[in-house]
Order: sequence, then C-alpha cells, then structure tokens
Amino acid sequence: MTPRRTKIYFDGGCRPNPGPMEIAVVAGGVAQVERDIGTGSSMDAEWLALIAALRLARVRGLADFVLLGDAATVVAQANGAARARGSAATHLAAYRALAGAGPPPRVRHIRRHQNLAGIALARR
Repeated sequence: MTPRRTKIYFDGGCRPNPGPMEIAVVAGGVAQVERDIGTGSSMDAEWLALIAALRLARVRGLADFVLLGDAATVVAQANGAARARGSAATHLAAYRALAGAGPPPRVRHIRRHQNLAGIALARR
C-alpha cells in the first residue's frame, strides 16, 4: 500500500489590514495557531503561514506533502506563476531558502471553506 501524501493547510490574516497578524497551520487534524506575530498586511500573514507550513513539513521530515492555502496570489507566487514584489518578494526569498535545492514543494490553492487552517483561525 502506498503511503498517503500529507496535507498541510495554512492560513494567515490580520485585523485591521494592515494590523496585528495571526497564522494557523493544520496537519494531521492538529491546529497550530500563532496570534499577534507582528504587524503587517494580510498578504504578509499568508506568506508567514505558508513558510510556517513548510517549516513544519521539514521538522517532521516529510518527503511527500502538499501545502494547501486559499490565498490565490501567494500560491501563484510560490509556484512561480505570478511575480512577487515588495514584502512578498522578501517572503518568497525566505520560502525558497527554506525549500532548498531539489524539486519545489507542492503548493495548491483551495477554496476558503475547505481550508482547515482558516477554520481554526475563525474559531479562536
């Protein structure tokens, strides 16, 4: 039997925008939520959530995983389908450094109501 690919959900936000940021990462049904991680835009928060999700995959030593988020622009930038400018370019550089050499991590866009990390943020 082939092992299943691990799904890692990520989401970030801030209130107001810009304002205090928060992120969530969900893997294996367990949510990790970080509140008040600094001040920034919703785009910054989404990027920090993606980086936290990739960091979790690395810490767990996962080889077969997919990062799932509802921020279409961040997903497109991470996959090289959209240009990153300003702070997004800085976050993209940090993401790529963490990803390292080899095949890029799988990052996929999902609908907001499918994002377990977004649900975790809304509940707290």
